[in-house]
Order: sequence, then structure tokens, then C-alpha cells
Amino acid sequence: MKIQRYRHELEVSYALGATLTYELVSRAPESVTRVFVSSSTEETEGIGRLLNRCQELGISVEQSDKAFHVLSPKGNWFVIGEFRKKDMRITPGMHLVLVNPSDAGNLGTIIRTAVGFGIENIAIIRPGVDFYDPKTIRASMGAVFHVAIEYFGCIEDYRERFPENRLYAFMLSSSTPLTEIEKEEPCSLVFGNEATGLPDAYKDFCRTVVIKHSNNIDSLNLPMAAGIAMYEFTKDKWRA
Repeated sequence: MKIQRYRHELEVSYALGATLTYELVSRAPESVTRVFVSSSTEETEGIGRLLNRCQELGISVEQSDKAFHVLSPKGNWFVIGEFRKKDMRITPGMHLVLVNPSDAGNLGTIIRTAVGFGIENIAIIRPGVDFYDPKTIRASMGAVFHVAIEYFGCIEDYRERFPENRLYAFMLSSSTPLTEIEKEEPCSLVFGNEATGLPDAYKDFCRTVVIKHSNNIDSLNLPMAAGIAMYEFTKDKWRA
């Protein structure tokens, strides 16, 4: 199989680095096509553990400096995991809904935070950044292998699939602070694009929420706001 720099239309993507590749091999071994190891790779404890795991699972390990010239031209990584992409479907329950997210790094950070708070289903309303982009996978620190992520053509398609979910739209124009919201389950936490937020039309079918902050800033960035919201809606799980 030809080694190509990642593009959305490819059937495979890449986990860059030994830690992410080990996470990939451990969580989704059936999707791994091969693991590339650079000739410059030193035999550390972590590398040894990864190679042993690959041997146990029958995963091909190739020493290929060409792969690193193509996939890691700056020489930042010495191990790369290649894996087949797959279509996923989210399941009923609590959801994080991202409407038109545009930044791969932000998406990865949000995915990692969602996994940290026990949220296993993420809906992306198109257009949206590719969650299989290696930048997203890297920013998630492998958390992308712990969740189901599904794209929807529009919010109406999502609502039709999950009519029982109570939608909470996070909007600066809302008059209801997050700390005063009455939470109903199952629920969906809905966030808009990093630059434009959610259209006003979402007020027609969502309960709107605002995260209060000082007047010294215009708004919180998307990963920060999503993290605060996810904590607030799941905090009862973490009480000792």
C-alpha cells in the first residue's frame, strides 16, 4: 500500500508517536494496518512494550524511513500507526453536539475532555472538521479511540434520530446561567462554531444556556466552554 500524506478522502489515517500508536493498538487493533518504525528509533521500555503488543496481535511492523519523510517531514516522530477509518454511529444517552467545528486542534482537545468526563458519544453537524485528521488525533492524545463520533447533515437529522434528548444550546445571548439550569436526561450539549457560535434559530428548539464570565473578555474559547459545560452536567458522577 502506497504511503501518502493524510487527506480526507483516504481510507486510512495515522497516529503519530509511540504513545498514540500504543493507544491505537490497544483500543482498536482490528483497524490497524501496520506500524512504521524509524531506523532512528531507540529501544526504550515504551517502544519495547508497543512492539511486543504488535507481535501478540499479529500487526505488521515495518522499518521505513520513507514513511517518516512523507508523514513526519520535520522528524518529530519515530513511530507511526496506520489504521483504517470506519463509519461510526452514536448510541442513545448523553451527547455532545458540535455544530460546524472548524479547528482540528480544538476538536481533539474537546474529545479528550469528553472522554475525561465519561461522555462517549459526539455528534458533528456538517460542515465540520475531519476527526480523523492526524492533528485531531494528536490533540486528543488518543482519546478519539475511546468515543463514537458521527456526522449529521443538519441538526434536523440529529433531532430526528434522538427526539428524546433535551437540547441545551450554549449561547452568549441566553439569560439562563449554567449554574441555574435544570438538567433533564437524556441531554445533548450543543455548541456552535468557534467564530460564529450558534444561529438564533436554535432558540426555537433548544433550552439556551450561558456560561457567565467577567466583562474583561468577549467569550471563552470553544474547548474551555465545552469543558466547563461537560463538568457541570456530569459532576454528580465524580462526587465521592
